[in-house]
Amino acid sequence: MSENNEYSENSLAVQAHLGIMQSVIQRMATNSTSCKAWCITLVSAILVIVADKGKPQYALIAIIPTVLFLVLDSYYLALEKMFRQSYNNFIEKLHNGKVVAPDLYAVSPDGSQFKNLFVSMLSFSIWPFYLTLLVMIWLTKLFII
Repeated sequence: MSENNEYSENSLAVQAHLGIMQSVIQRMATNSTSCKAWCITLVSAILVIVADKGKPQYALIAIIPTVLFLVLDSYYLALEKMFRQSYNNFIEKLHNGKVVAPDLYAVSPDGSQFKNLFVSMLSFSIWPFYLTLLVMIWLTKLFII
């Protein structure tokens, strides 16, 4: 039985691998969006309860979910970037004719997760959203009577 080690763009195995990678990247982007939606929902609920009770000192409790969702959102963004890098590396190998069978069965992110997490926290899709939310929490604390 002879084994063909050359894979082209038209190979079903390559197309399946690229489809899997694209769906993983899409899932990370969706998770990031969900983090923002859940954060807004949870912080809003906390602030409404605080305003209803008239206890502005408790408004700072809303910082806890904000920080937790900031880290989680940054984690998903870091994973998305790492999977995109893995996807781009695979495409480069494909164009250079260096794709081998084990490449088709490995779906893993490329890069340092720790470094990418902190780079993601500084991303324009992260800090303006959460900084604005933190400012809103602080303003709510100041103006609840």
